[in-house]
Amino acid sequence: MSLSPAEAAAARPRLSIVLPMLNEAAGIEATLRALAPLRAAGQELIVVDGGSQDDSLARARPLADRVLEGPRGRARQMNAGASCARGEHLLFLHADTRLPPGGAEALGAALDAGAHWGRFDVRIEGRSRWLPVVAALMNRRSRWTGIATGDQGIFLRAETFRELGGFPEQPLMEDIELSRRLLRRGLRPACLRLKVQTAGRRWDERGAWPTILLMWRLRWRYWRGASPEALARAYR
Repeated sequence: MSLSPAEAAAARPRLSIVLPMLNEAAGIEATLRALAPLRAAGQELIVVDGGSQDDSLARARPLADRVLEGPRGRARQMNAGASCARGEHLLFLHADTRLPPGGAEALGAALDAGAHWGRFDVRIEGRSRWLPVVAALMNRRSRWTGIATGDQGIFLRAETFRELGGFPEQPLMEDIELSRRLLRRGLRPACLRLKVQTAGRRWDERGAWPTILLMWRLRWRYWRGASPEALARAYR
């Protein structure tokens, strides 16, 4: 039996969370279990795998509404998830990032109040004592420039995301480029003070200051016109 238009609208989730992953077996269950209350409240959770070689898929399937398999690449994976999302709003969440309590309500309120997109402040967990400084600088720079990073939990109205054509399918800086395209349309982000919590794996593995300097160099080269492909090679 088909639903009436009113019933179909009522059944539509308010929020679709799109989570790309690649070889995240060690932590994906904890990430998805933390989102279980939102699923229970009727929100949609979509996981998009980019070719994991561990048992990420098996661990994720019982804990998400949809688990998709697609080509590797965070931008491609997020676009694939968004293409089948049913929610009015989209939240793109990394596999090692946790929403704060009340995060879904806060982003919904910001979008309902007139924002087309936004992001959270971020807190980085890891061994280095410099990570609180890194997070504070990220949050301040983002608030000043209007540029958001994927670690900050980017959210948008679904219609805005689709009008924009989604994330540019490039191997690095897709979050920066999405932000730039939104800003060129005159759309400033809602910068929420609530903090998502993300893992400081790359800072722990490479060292805090080497990673900071590397990211500054890559950002500078991107602003100067370097190709995302060249930057991805340098990042790896």
